[in-house]
Amino acid sequence: MTVKKFLNSLANGKIDIIQLFLDQLAILKIDYCVIGGLGVNAYAEPVASLDLDLVLAIEDVERMLNTISKPRGEFTVIKFPHSINLAHTDSDLRIQIQTDERYQSFIKNSSVKNVLGYQMKVAALEDLLNGKIWAYSDEERRKSKRQKDLADIMRLVETFPNLIEKLPEKIRKLIS
Repeated sequence: MTVKKFLNSLANGKIDIIQLFLDQLAILKIDYCVIGGLGVNAYAEPVASLDLDLVLAIEDVERMLNTISKPRGEFTVIKFPHSINLAHTDSDLRIQIQTDERYQSFIKNSSVKNVLGYQMKVAALEDLLNGKIWAYSDEERRKSKRQKDLADIMRLVETFPNLIEKLPEKIRKLIS
C-alpha cells in the first residue's frame, strides 16, 4: 500500500481529496504553501494527520472558493475570522486555509517537497516553525490543538537542533 493510499484510507476517502485540491490550485494557477502538521512532515519524521493546513495567495482565495464551493463545486465552505475550512462528503480529511496576513510571506519562501507521497509547496523550515510558535502561543486555541502544535515544534527541534535558539524562552523551557 502506498503512503497516499494509506492516508486516504485513514481519512475514509472515497476519492483523493488532497490531489483533487492540489489539482484545482494548479488549474487556477493559485500560489500556496502547506503549513501545519503536514508541512512539518516534509522536514521531520512523518505522522498521520487528517488536516491539510495551507496558505493561499490572499488575492486568490475568493476565486478558489467560488470554484470549489457547493452547489457549483464539491466542497462545503465554513468561514472563521482567520481561516476557512473546507469539507468534502467523500473524505474525513479537513482542509483549512489560513487567512491571517502574517502567513502570506510564507508563500514566497516555500519550495516543492514530497509529503506523504504528494508533491506540494511547503513553507520554509523557519517559517513553519514560526507558524507553529504563533499557533501554540494563541491561548484562545483549544488545549489539545496547542499540545499538537507543541509536539510539532518538538519534532522540528529534534530534527534540527539549531532551531532551539529560535524559540521563545517559555517554549524552550517546555521542551528542554
